[in-house]
Amino acid sequence: MSIIKKMTPEFEIVEKLESIRYLEHGWPTDLCRWHLHEEYELHLILNTSGKVFVGDYVGRFTPGALFLTGPRLPHNWVTEESETEFVPLRDMLIQFNHDTMVKAFETFPELRELNYLLDAARSGIEFKNYDSEVAKSYLTSIRDSSGMTRIMNFLLFLQELNEWKQKVSLSLTQLNLSLSSDSQDRVNEVVNYVIDNYKSNISLSDVASIASMSESAFSRYFMKTTGNRFSDFVARIRIGRACVQLYETDDNISTIAFSSGFNNLANFNRQFVNLKGMTPREYRRTGYKGLTGE
Repeated sequence: MSIIKKMTPEFEIVEKLESIRYLEHGWPTDLCRWHLHEEYELHLILNTSGKVFVGDYVGRFTPGALFLTGPRLPHNWVTEESETEFVPLRDMLIQFNHDTMVKAFETFPELRELNYLLDAARSGIEFKNYDSEVAKSYLTSIRDSSGMTRIMNFLLFLQELNEWKQKVSLSLTQLNLSLSSDSQDRVNEVVNYVIDNYKSNISLSDVASIASMSESAFSRYFMKTTGNRFSDFVARIRIGRACVQLYETDDNISTIAFSSGFNNLANFNRQFVNLKGMTPREYRRTGYKGLTGE
């Protein structure tokens, strides 16, 4: 069963004892769970491979992967079951608060060049081909420093990531940070319903009923709160599931298309290219090369 299925993301309260919180941990650990919090999280994977879940995105991670997730964006990294040995250090990460960054921008307008990076983090970002040793060095310097030196190391790292060209946006769903908790809960309920039922026919009337709205009102509401059409969101969930199967199985593409909730192979191929920029066959070939080094 998927780590996401049948689960609502746990809300984590981060103690605000410092503006930049450093954490590191191994695997397995209770810290690895489907959860969300108010803080941004910059997360480096040092060891193991497995699945990454960010919002509605499902993909793979390998050693050296670097991610940035935004406030209230559910996430988790799950090491493959075949890797059963205890890993003393798998993850290095820092967390920092949105309001703190906004206040810093007001005080130091020069920092506003980071607005693009932080706004993009609402969807989750993977920094492709970023030197993991450089990332580890930055995180180590943040861990081992305090006061102004820690803040300077942190800002230098963000500046470099802001300028990094190979950023990949992950989740289609972006929650508006100004939403009330009731609105966020309503969207999460719809998201969980789609994740649980992506293989079945999901009608607009079904989800509108969950949200206690008319179909037209729900369509406007979902667009306003996430910035995307509901049909695009459903397609993203299904394509994400298909990507996992393309990596992990030898099933033919038509079988994967139907098991991911598509009832038309041509539509599946079209949606896949729109979201991934390549055909399912090309994606499988690229993934295979990435995993084997061939």
